[in-house]
Amino acid sequence: MTRGTSFGGASRHVIYLGVAVELGVRSRKIIDSVSQRRVYRDVFEIGIVAFAFLLYFLVRGSVVDRDAEALGNALDVIRVERQLGFFWEPQLNEAVLDYGALIQFFNAVYFWMDFPLIVALALWMYFFGHRHEYTIARDALLASGAIALVVYHLFPVAPPRLLPPEYAFIDTLDQYTHISYQAQSLQPFVNPYAAMPSLHYGWAVLVGGVLFWTTKNVWLRALAVSLPIGQFTAILFTANHYILDAMGGLVVALMGLLIALALQGWGYPMLRRAIERRSGAGDAANAASP
Repeated sequence: MTRGTSFGGASRHVIYLGVAVELGVRSRKIIDSVSQRRVYRDVFEIGIVAFAFLLYFLVRGSVVDRDAEALGNALDVIRVERQLGFFWEPQLNEAVLDYGALIQFFNAVYFWMDFPLIVALALWMYFFGHRHEYTIARDALLASGAIALVVYHLFPVAPPRLLPPEYAFIDTLDQYTHISYQAQSLQPFVNPYAAMPSLHYGWAVLVGGVLFWTTKNVWLRALAVSLPIGQFTAILFTANHYILDAMGGLVVALMGLLIALALQGWGYPMLRRAIERRSGAGDAANAASP
């Protein structure tokens, strides 16, 4: 009994020591960051990105009073899907209505594996040694978001959940989880007619791809692969998007990625050279002045 107690106590001491060492390492990194004034750059980066996404949601939510146009465009999307033979959204939405657990699962995927997960993964990449991958993901998300805003303005589309009752779609987030995008508190940030393209799916592809490229961890790579698959099924089962919306989201996401890669290859190097030339010219002028 005494030996067992001693062994347990020793194990706890080893665990405590390991935690203390880990805290010490993390603290040292934070101190080094502050001492090198990197913390100012970090705050600036987070502030700029947060402002950019806030502006995106405000602009996205500002063009909403086009009900008839959005409904007409939605019916055009349905007409094209029927011609192509894959207007399956009513059957997919109906398929989960008798299974409460499935409804809650897909509602959670749709809501939590979108912007909340993007923010968490961005912070992880930024603060834990994946700045290059973070920059590409950030630029791709912002560029694709800007492209999507133009499409939302030119081609508003009502999602399945807002179609007339004869289409029999059920808004599972509103009916079963009580998360409503039409809530008064969310109205300044939400455009109910931003179905095409689906950035829920497009951003899931972007984030999943960058995450898979960033890490060798098996579990994180599993998350990266499951993210676009889960979001594709969620947007259909919850009656928030059409299949064509997902295809549009994929195209917009790839366009954003191309822009991000172009910035890495040409944009940022040209900017650095311009700043260096300007800085060099300024130094030369200061040296020549009496």
